[in-house]
Amino acid sequence: MSYLKVLHCTLCIKQGALNLSNKSVLLKIGNKPALHHLIKISTSCHLNANPPLTSQSTTAKAKNKKVPEDTRIWKETPTQDVKNNLVQYSMMLSKFRLTSLVVMTSMAGYALAPAPFDLTTFAICSVGTGLVSSAANSINQFHEMPFDAQMSRTKNRVLVKGLLEPSHAIGFAAATSVTGLSMLYFGVNPLTAALGAGNLILYTSIYTPLKRLSIVNTWLGSIVGAIPPLMGWAGCAGELGAGALVLSALLYSWQFPHFNALSWNLRPDYSRAGYRMMAVTDPALCRRVALRHTGIITATCLASPYLEVTNMWFAIESLPLNIYFMYLAWQFYKKSDSGSSRKLFRFSLIHLPALMFLMLVNKKYWTSSDTQEQKDSKPQDIKHPETKRITVLPRGPVVAAQDSTIHK
Repeated sequence: MSYLKVLHCTLCIKQGALNLSNKSVLLKIGNKPALHHLIKISTSCHLNANPPLTSQSTTAKAKNKKVPEDTRIWKETPTQDVKNNLVQYSMMLSKFRLTSLVVMTSMAGYALAPAPFDLTTFAICSVGTGLVSSAANSINQFHEMPFDAQMSRTKNRVLVKGLLEPSHAIGFAAATSVTGLSMLYFGVNPLTAALGAGNLILYTSIYTPLKRLSIVNTWLGSIVGAIPPLMGWAGCAGELGAGALVLSALLYSWQFPHFNALSWNLRPDYSRAGYRMMAVTDPALCRRVALRHTGIITATCLASPYLEVTNMWFAIESLPLNIYFMYLAWQFYKKSDSGSSRKLFRFSLIHLPALMFLMLVNKKYWTSSDTQEQKDSKPQDIKHPETKRITVLPRGPVVAAQDSTIHK
């Protein structure tokens, strides 16, 4: 019964009532023993009076500690593991997709040359061209790093984001340029190496700084893109012929509709970074030049059989591609909107590989001996040997044969 008294007092304090009857206490207890309720009540009271030290200290620290707000406009870039991502960063420095296009045009030039195909020389020429192109693109990113940071298309490059130091780009360019030019000089021939070195200097030292000075940079950049097929042709034949010039002319003209359509939707970026592109400084000229060079591409393809580079089937098979290319350029010239420029740019990515494939299939001369045989088979004027005149003396039995060329 002493437990009942203790519970009576506890419940009176907890409920805030002083005159609880024993009957109400028994109703709250129910069938359970009074000791069980006494332990439960005493434990809950202790926990309410003495909360855990950890939660109390954490709450107090949270109230007392004032975290300052980060109002900086920049934040630290997380440290990257360069060693584990070196291959990926190197591919980004080399602009892998652009380098792949350069190598493809060089391979096309090698395959179209009228000379025996040598797999070793072909592989060395392709790899060397790719290394030289990688070096040029790395130096280009080094020079344009502050301007790339202002453009949405280039703001995620490795140097802009701080994933690599500028010294890494210079070291990468030095290693790839020396290796690539050495492969071209010793593994292919000096002419191919000279073309590669000239293109490297032209791209890094003239074209890159000219982009912020004059729209002439577009024409100069097209020359840079037209040299790789010459390198492939020279790597195979050891010289430059009419076929090399035809393929180079196609690459030169193709870059105007390709790049002008690409730059049309990037005008805000180019303007913000200060690049002097046709799409920014003279939009009407940008559209005219794109249309004009699609016509030049069509004319070059039609003239290719007469220059003895391809057969007549190439002119016929390439005509639908070129006509549609001209149609898209005409739509871009008339509408001058983002939709027409995007269609022209996307088709240009299909047009060039298809054109080079048709040239390879319809190649006129596969070896230099075929060229010589074709020349030898042409009818030539037949020169008959000079006849001899027989003189018969009127008197005497001797008949003398005298050559008409003999003079007394």
